[in-house]
Amino acid sequence: MLVILGCLLLALIAIVVPAAHLAHRSPIADGSVPLWAYLAFGVVGFVVAWRRPRNPLGWILAGLPVAAALDGDGSLYAIAAYRLRHGTLPLGWVAMLAQPGWAIAIVLFGLAVLLFPDGRPASRRLRWVLGLYLAPALAWMASAYAITADAIIRHDIRVDSGGNLLALDNGPSSPSWWNVLQDVVFVTIALGLVLSLAGQAASYRRSSGERRQQLKWLLGGLGACLAGLVTGIPLGHLGGFWGVIGDIALLAAILAVPVAMGVAILRYRLYDIDRIISRTLAYAIITGLLVGVYAGIVLLATHVVSINEPVAVATATLAAAALFNPLRRRVQRRVDRRFNRARYDADKIVAAFAVRLKDAVDLDSVRGDLASVVQQALEPAHVSVWLNERG
Repeated sequence: MLVILGCLLLALIAIVVPAAHLAHRSPIADGSVPLWAYLAFGVVGFVVAWRRPRNPLGWILAGLPVAAALDGDGSLYAIAAYRLRHGTLPLGWVAMLAQPGWAIAIVLFGLAVLLFPDGRPASRRLRWVLGLYLAPALAWMASAYAITADAIIRHDIRVDSGGNLLALDNGPSSPSWWNVLQDVVFVTIALGLVLSLAGQAASYRRSSGERRQQLKWLLGGLGACLAGLVTGIPLGHLGGFWGVIGDIALLAAILAVPVAMGVAILRYRLYDIDRIISRTLAYAIITGLLVGVYAGIVLLATHVVSINEPVAVATATLAAAALFNPLRRRVQRRVDRRFNRARYDADKIVAAFAVRLKDAVDLDSVRGDLASVVQQALEPAHVSVWLNERG
């Protein structure tokens, strides 16, 4: 089944280029933006479905890019068939049936959050939230296909510039009941996601060990996604260097949630989340401080001291470079103390052992002390020390 799903996705991706050519659109700028955004979920979903076939989350995540690809291909072919060729292209109705794939993708994403990490709601109390989510969502999807099928049967297919059926755009061309249903569904989806996240947060407070780390990855991924969107969207409009930074932030936002989910579900490097959080916070703080120092020196030199701008920029750059390492060490130490306590305590233990080792002369005491330090810092299942007796 997984192989069939993968072959279907590859075929849908291959169709994007000829469909975009027919629609006189760029396959990157127009037809495949939703697909690229969902591909990261698909990669994680295929890996999870392969490694954990009984976990429905893998199949849900793998279905996201398939639904997005159906939407993208259907939209591009609908533009070519009904806006440029006025219904003369063959199989236009097939494109119209594929185009509402966006509804499937939205519902699957909500399910992925609701059922994280083991394919069941985080608590018994959230089971009713799942029902509250699924009932209107399934009715919404079925209604979208019913309206599309009705337009095909009546030969009344009108699409907008994006290839979307006008009867589904929640405007004057849509049935009034559809507009009401869509508003209700979006509110319900938003409410379901909020309640699910609240349940995950409550579960995080009660959990410990592996489960707690899994929820840390999910909440961390959602936080990184939100931060990337808030940062990337405004910077992307500036162009130039800051536009590139904005694009990188948006790419990180797209990757954050699926990568976090994949790590949490597969439990691969699960306990690295504290280090990742501390490093991310530390470098964000360092970047902010250095940007402030750089801007302050440039403004002070050019507006107060009246130094030439190239000299001021060079001075600010050298000052920021000189401050980087000392600032990094101080900030990282403080962040580790708060957000990565295990690493902070381990560093203190190793540093104390290094001080004691300078004055140690008894090999047996050093060996015992070394085993104790390793046990405290790394907490391995087994510790042994091998000594070379030769020489």
